[in-house]
Amino acid sequence: MSEENQQHVSMPRIGDPAPKFEVNTTHGPIRLEDYKGKWLVLFSHPADFTPVCTTEFVEFQRIYPELKELNTELLGLSIDSVQSHIAWVRNIEEKLNVQVEFPVIADLNKDVASKYGMIHPEENTTETNRAVFVIDDKGIIKSIIYYPLTTGRNMDEIVRLVKALQTTVKHQVSTPANWQPGDKVIVPPPASKQQAEERANDPNLEVVDWYLAKKSLDE
Repeated sequence: MSEENQQHVSMPRIGDPAPKFEVNTTHGPIRLEDYKGKWLVLFSHPADFTPVCTTEFVEFQRIYPELKELNTELLGLSIDSVQSHIAWVRNIEEKLNVQVEFPVIADLNKDVASKYGMIHPEENTTETNRAVFVIDDKGIIKSIIYYPLTTGRNMDEIVRLVKALQTTVKHQVSTPANWQPGDKVIVPPPASKQQAEERANDPNLEVVDWYLAKKSLDE
């Protein structure tokens, strides 16, 4: 795909179907359809054998078992080759004693990076930025986060985000600032004056005001 065509590819948004792909990875060929029925955290990194990215891969591996318990898979990407990815992953295992168990996409033609808007020309035209896409088990994009090249990601926040999104889908609720599993959640605002009045007398709700009410979840 040419640089000119890349600039005309529309970036996906939250709520859009995740762009399909069929790619080569460190675990062999993979398609987006292979993750049907599972959640997916798809992330990009600028380049192999770089210091910030190396620390991130160690930390992505740390959270990988917890993500798997959440029916969530992890998939990395950069525009390096499969051979480069393999060499780097082996180097991480040798130098840092961490075995990277999730696959990494070799996106040499920038096809996936372009479809997902992982390259921002104003920042760098040859490296993918630090993007994170959370895709649900139906293939819908639920969250998009971008970090600059200089800032490593917070892995615990990514886990928290997946848990919050899954809670929203399961219970049709929202999650307040700094929410953690076990905290109260926010119920949808009332759609009528009558509902607002009924809410005020609901013993199962913590009503701050008519538009803001919380409840505990019985998991």
